[in-house]
Amino acid sequence: MAQQDKPTTSDLVIERLLAWNIDTCFGLCGDQINGFFESLRKHADRMRFVHVRHEENAALAAVGYAKFTGRPAACVATAGPGAIHLLNGVYDARMDGVPLIAISGMSYHDTIGSHLIQDVESDKLFANACLFNERVMGPAHATTVTDLAVRSALAHRAPSHIALPIDVQSQSEDKASPKNVPGHHSLAAQPMVSLPPERELQRAAEVLAGCERIAICAGAGARGAGDALEHVADLLAAPIIKAGLGKDCVPDESEYTTGGMGLIGTRASQEAFENCDGFLIVGSSTPYYEFWPKPGQARGVQIDLEPSRIGMRYPVEVGLAGDAGLTLAALAPLLARHEDRSFLERAQTATRESWELLRSQAQDEVRPMRPQTVTWQLSELLPDDAIITGDAGSVTAWSNRLKLRRGMQYSFSGTLCSMGAAVPYAIGAQIAYPQRPVVAFTGDGSMSMGMGELATLAYYNLPITVVVLHNNSLALEIWEQNALLGNPQFACDLPSIGFAQVAEGCGVRGFRVEDPAEVAGTLRAALAHDGPALVEAITDPLEAPFGESLLPAHAKHLVTAFQNGERDREAMAANLLQPERLAQSPSLRGVQDQLERFT
Repeated sequence: MAQQDKPTTSDLVIERLLAWNIDTCFGLCGDQINGFFESLRKHADRMRFVHVRHEENAALAAVGYAKFTGRPAACVATAGPGAIHLLNGVYDARMDGVPLIAISGMSYHDTIGSHLIQDVESDKLFANACLFNERVMGPAHATTVTDLAVRSALAHRAPSHIALPIDVQSQSEDKASPKNVPGHHSLAAQPMVSLPPERELQRAAEVLAGCERIAICAGAGARGAGDALEHVADLLAAPIIKAGLGKDCVPDESEYTTGGMGLIGTRASQEAFENCDGFLIVGSSTPYYEFWPKPGQARGVQIDLEPSRIGMRYPVEVGLAGDAGLTLAALAPLLARHEDRSFLERAQTATRESWELLRSQAQDEVRPMRPQTVTWQLSELLPDDAIITGDAGSVTAWSNRLKLRRGMQYSFSGTLCSMGAAVPYAIGAQIAYPQRPVVAFTGDGSMSMGMGELATLAYYNLPITVVVLHNNSLALEIWEQNALLGNPQFACDLPSIGFAQVAEGCGVRGFRVEDPAEVAGTLRAALAHDGPALVEAITDPLEAPFGESLLPAHAKHLVTAFQNGERDREAMAANLLQPERLAQSPSLRGVQDQLERFT
């Protein structure tokens, strides 16, 4: 920007974002945000702009950026449909507790509400999605609004929204009110450091000391606190069960974790929940708490940075409102080491059995291949510092069973469960860490929602490896319609897309694999490719993404759906009745005789 030019409203917003060290913006231009884009052009040497193919993916890329860095990025869209598209990704940030700065255009300040083109009042649109949400009235207002947006995002781990009318974006003349005192702004910010009172820590230690078999459930709030979490698990001889968003809080190679929980979890995790008499919840308010210990079964302690979450899912006796890592570190000296290690040892044995089940399933040579084959081989080949992004659908189960090693990171759209998030998450991660390997693990349903971003990978030559499980089906919905509701599947078929061919058409190296024996070699070649690559793996839609952790009600619903005419009941029943799966599923054994009638 030339020295003699007066800064516009957009200039002031961008310069303030840069002052807060927010230097990356994902988005798309449009006629009612182009004044802001002129400022992006003038600041291109300092503010990196990443051009995506859909506004939803701009927000999702910013979510991915923040999830793997802890720092917010910006995302920008024009008014009307652009802002509406952006909203889904912003809600993803809100529901998963991620800082983000959303910027949208609006109609002219004096035509808002008058039915002009794309006249959607985006400040009202974003009201429920963002803790901070404000319309900028002019240059004199810009710095204050931007400061408040960033402070709110950082303090509350939530999205903020700034709405800019098109004429205000380029406005440079303004008169501050008497209340807008010059020089009253500051960039001083203290990260929120929260620690419970000593007396509450002591109470928590006393509750845990009175328990013999303690299970720990760790969620997104435990990310970054892995060392302290493992130390407490060792003291308590307690297995760590990971909610979906907590998958990378400790590596899967840790001797303390049983892996995931819920429908996509392991039998080892479910056994720990079913048999514990003490329950420590660390940074989790998972919606799948029906798999947790029954209320009254176990004495509970909960650690959460958000006090309103304490006691929401389980009737804990003590709530510790604070940062997970700091709180665990403060709690540890108050805990006596449990000498009886039998509960942990049983969980460790069951965990080995769960991994052995996955290994044996992965070695099956049947076609179409079992998705476990891709999961197992990818786990073996992932580089030590890889970032993996998952997606919504049956692929959630298969990515959740990747065996993460120490130093790896993983996340997905865990609460909103937005299909199509894996690739934009990966874009955000790769932009943040250009030297780290990034893998997007997705399904055909999810990939078909965002294929345009393959062109983004090629345009920026982002060396992301996209792995697509292609089964011509919304496979999770088949199993959920059956197991959760007792209904036969309906509207779950997907017409086939040649994803490897589409990738090639976008400038991405495409691979296709059908033979289980060729999976390892194909993945190895894709991971080694110098540039973006996509692996299309043809998999079986009728491979149950759950089974070992089914609750009895789910198993009964399956029988009901089969009785009501499920078209694929013979193949589905045969899959559920495989001996190695039955051995780990009491619920399936409970309906084994009924299932056998359909084979």
